[in-house]
Amino acid sequence: MSAPDRPSAPAAARRWEPEMDSTVAHYDRVAERFRARTLDHDVSQNIQALIEAIEDTPPFAILDLGCGPGRDLAHFRSLGHEPVGLDGSKEFAAMARAHSGCEVLHQDFLAMRLPAARFHGVFANASLFHVPTAELPRVLGELRDALKDRGVLFCSNPHGDNSEGMDGDRYCCFLDLDTWRRYVTAAGFVELKHYYRPTGLPRDQQPWLATVWRKA
Repeated sequence: MSAPDRPSAPAAARRWEPEMDSTVAHYDRVAERFRARTLDHDVSQNIQALIEAIEDTPPFAILDLGCGPGRDLAHFRSLGHEPVGLDGSKEFAAMARAHSGCEVLHQDFLAMRLPAARFHGVFANASLFHVPTAELPRVLGELRDALKDRGVLFCSNPHGDNSEGMDGDRYCCFLDLDTWRRYVTAAGFVELKHYYRPTGLPRDQQPWLATVWRKA
């Protein structure tokens, strides 16, 4: 918590520190295995969904929220954009810097310090489902404020029956589409589209819900 780029959470959010610390510690422990397991994952559909929705002229400033070891940061950079990563895991942050050569913020999702109106897009791929719903309105509001006018938020989360809590060592929320819509709409976004992944499978074999939003 003492690193210059890792601010403390607001007082109201500190009740979640045990759960968030456990979640971050989990990713620190499995960082090398996680990188090896996910390095070749194809998320091009998600990246394309974000890029196509941005209305400005490239290159785009993109915040990769929960950037992990930096796979997608490196890809955004290879496309000529200007990505910045953010992750609560110190192991992931170091990996992402080394792999992508990009700026990476070591910040918890509940204690972010983001520049106002800097980014054309936020890429939250498999990350925001770790935010407790009690803190989700504030976190979504901070992401909205970090976006330029009409900026784009992409999210991909595992969906479910609106349950949340510790899933092993990690805090997870499994929200259905209607519930997720209520949170993001209330935070000042307009839905552009949604889809389930992996494509081409029955719904019960599509654990991921992807949604694309524009800052209202």
